[in-house]
Amino acid sequence: MRGEPIKHGLIQALLILNAFVMLYPLFVMVMSAFKSNAEIFASPFALPESFAFTNASRMWSETSFILYLLNSLIVTAAAIAAIVVFGTMAAYAIARYPFRLSSAAFMFFLAGLMVPLKLAIIPLFIQLDSLGLIDTRLGLILVYTAMGLPSSVFILTGFLRTLPGELEESARIEGASELRIMLQVMLPLARPAMVIAAIQNAVPIWNDFFFPLVFISSDRLKTLPQGLTVFMGEYNTDWGVLFAGLTLAALPITLVYIALSRQFIAGLTQGAGK
Repeated sequence: MRGEPIKHGLIQALLILNAFVMLYPLFVMVMSAFKSNAEIFASPFALPESFAFTNASRMWSETSFILYLLNSLIVTAAAIAAIVVFGTMAAYAIARYPFRLSSAAFMFFLAGLMVPLKLAIIPLFIQLDSLGLIDTRLGLILVYTAMGLPSSVFILTGFLRTLPGELEESARIEGASELRIMLQVMLPLARPAMVIAAIQNAVPIWNDFFFPLVFISSDRLKTLPQGLTVFMGEYNTDWGVLFAGLTLAALPITLVYIALSRQFIAGLTQGAGK
């Protein structure tokens, strides 16, 4: 058709524009990590005069960056593991074993998508305080698990419902137990959806500043977003060092996304096809 080349050209132009809008702020952040404060204010969008690692070395020497990074890794990894494990168990029960209250259980999890957990910050703080979980990694992990379960159950339930029931019937005929069917037959097919649920929750957990600010007070337990605020003063901010910290903080989650991108794209395309 005559209009097809024009249509594809417009789509490509929009995709290129979107990529530029998304990537240019990251480019500015990385370039600013090599600049001094004076250079940032004089030419914020220009390339640095020299690619010196002064800001990075200051960040390593003047802060507990390794400790903050370790705390973020522990909290994020534990929360994502809990979200994927418990979310998969709940989604599998709802999708593959219909029962009288399965729709009500599914709607219960969907309700969590409609009500932000931050609205319940006061009762949540009181509850964690009564359990002795304030200023602990476990408290943060439980909060993030509760925050991520609704989206995880929503994604996995929709995906698991599309899998053919003949796979289960064949495995039952061969004498496989229900646990073996779930672990060795069904869940390997749901791996792309599990990766989507993990990545979708890992990014906001890794970048979250609000909950660590409320629940964590000890410097030894601070996560990266909270720990990097030491460079933000009331009257002066060391932007070069702060941008260096933000660049290094964004690196781990970026590498994880690159490593799992094939599974992520496969999950999206399979979901679209079904």
